[in-house]
Amino acid sequence: MFPKKLYQKLEERKANNALRQLGTQNNLVDFSSNDYLGFSKSETIFNNTHKFLIGHHITHNGATGSRLLSGNHPLFNIVESLLSGFHNSESALIFNSGYDANVGLFSCIPQRGDFILYDEYIHASIRDGIKLSNAKAYKFKHNNLQDLRSLLERSREVPQETNIYIVTESVFSMDGDSPDLKGMVQLCKDYNAYFIIDEAHAIGVFGERGAGLVQHLKLENDVFARIITFGKAIGTHGAAIIGSESLKQYLVNFSRSFIYTTALPPHTLATIHSAYHELILTKNRAQLHKNIAHFKMEIIKNELQNYFIESDSAIHCCIISGNDTVKQIAQKFQKRGFNIKPILSPTVPKKQERLRFCLHAFNSEEDISAVLKGLTTFVSI
Repeated sequence: MFPKKLYQKLEERKANNALRQLGTQNNLVDFSSNDYLGFSKSETIFNNTHKFLIGHHITHNGATGSRLLSGNHPLFNIVESLLSGFHNSESALIFNSGYDANVGLFSCIPQRGDFILYDEYIHASIRDGIKLSNAKAYKFKHNNLQDLRSLLERSREVPQETNIYIVTESVFSMDGDSPDLKGMVQLCKDYNAYFIIDEAHAIGVFGERGAGLVQHLKLENDVFARIITFGKAIGTHGAAIIGSESLKQYLVNFSRSFIYTTALPPHTLATIHSAYHELILTKNRAQLHKNIAHFKMEIIKNELQNYFIESDSAIHCCIISGNDTVKQIAQKFQKRGFNIKPILSPTVPKKQERLRFCLHAFNSEEDISAVLKGLTTFVSI
């Protein structure tokens, strides 16, 4: 037995060619994963993680409970101290995933009577957290400071005790573009707002040692909270919220996704520790940026500029309208040996469906040239 309403929703997805299905591992050339620096496959990080655990006499497989009960093993303090130092912050608090971090932050920080102003393309995990809060939320047009300012102007008459939170991402996962963070910081100062930035797709890619776009722009002291994740360029799992010591203390007391879940196991924390040390030493980031530059040159060479959203990040999106069309082109690429994922509506708006190219340090220039040359045969220039 299965509820009729739910069955109908599945059938609607099938009719729109938008039904999500779990994929399988393959040996295709990777233009789809978030493993921008190749850290998930790094034998150096793997071996250093093992040495770190043995050196600290850690043989536990699991955390045994939440951090407020039995799960707060010593590695948490070691790794959180590393993170706060690396990211020039008073504190860091580790969560089990980026989703947990965003839901945990936005569900407990904004209070009844507060306002949340968020970019219309903000990540689903932030939207879900906002829904769980008691604050009023309003979206502004994507990366549009003028629209954000107009919302802030309307807030001038709110009670003095009302807090305003402005929320964006430093690199947007479905577009690969970035907002004017300096301009947004100035708006926060002008209107006495708190700035929250999700740095998931900037960590490891931008900034000195891969510390992110906020630090690259020297804005860390102007940001109330940063969300950093370890499942992208860091190549492992988990996330952290970095900010003031007061913020950390508040989250430990009120963030439900932190309080009511089993903590990460020691092995994951040791992997984060090893990966961050590798960030300092790696030459992969320079190679990644070289590949990004080559990809952008090949876009111009093949006269594909009108299809792509402008991006300096590792994410480059080619807009091809229609779920059927974009899925067919992705399948053609896969038959040619390239793993490129179609992004379908409703994940993105209708007529904004796209091929999402994720670039990596380990992609060859030959593969980059070939994949964009192949794209010209699938679209009408």
